[in-house]
Amino acid sequence: MSEKKTDRRTLKTRRAICDAFAELLSEKPLHKITVQEIADKSDVNRVTFYKHYLDVYDLYDKIEEEVLVELGLLILQLDELRSEKFFSCLIAYIRDNKSIFGMIFSRNGTNDLREKFGKLMEGLFRKLISEQKDSSFDDERIEYLSCYRAQGCIAVVEKWVRSGYSEPESFIIKILADLDQNTGNFICGK
Repeated sequence: MSEKKTDRRTLKTRRAICDAFAELLSEKPLHKITVQEIADKSDVNRVTFYKHYLDVYDLYDKIEEEVLVELGLLILQLDELRSEKFFSCLIAYIRDNKSIFGMIFSRNGTNDLREKFGKLMEGLFRKLISEQKDSSFDDERIEYLSCYRAQGCIAVVEKWVRSGYSEPESFIIKILADLDQNTGNFICGK
């Protein structure tokens, strides 16, 4: 029973550290963030920080790795869903991880995570386009179409995140689904 408490406390501590880091990253560049600032903002001491991470860059790398794995799994689970349901699940994931997505789209970040998120989405759309029964597109055309489709979706999400989630989720889901449907219609020649 005490193991569960330890695990829960550890998760809570890591979440506090990640949230504090994401908030700081929205305020200043990565290279100017210190362990002490993260510790102060997350209400942990430096020793606790170092129990979990080597330094600020290790923290960033671990967040990036975790988010990419979670997004990859989400995208794999959702690639069979209709557009609106897919975007509904994606927006729910973003809502549950607001601080992380604030970090992904922060002007102070490295943009590595945003680019990798884009590549995941491109891979999904490439697969969907390639699997269409009447798809007679060559590989190069599929690459460009999947890039366009993915980057358009990411641009909408980025605008929403940077606006502080000012629009309702239902509005963003509808915009994404409509844009994706129109792109899909173009690809299918409708």
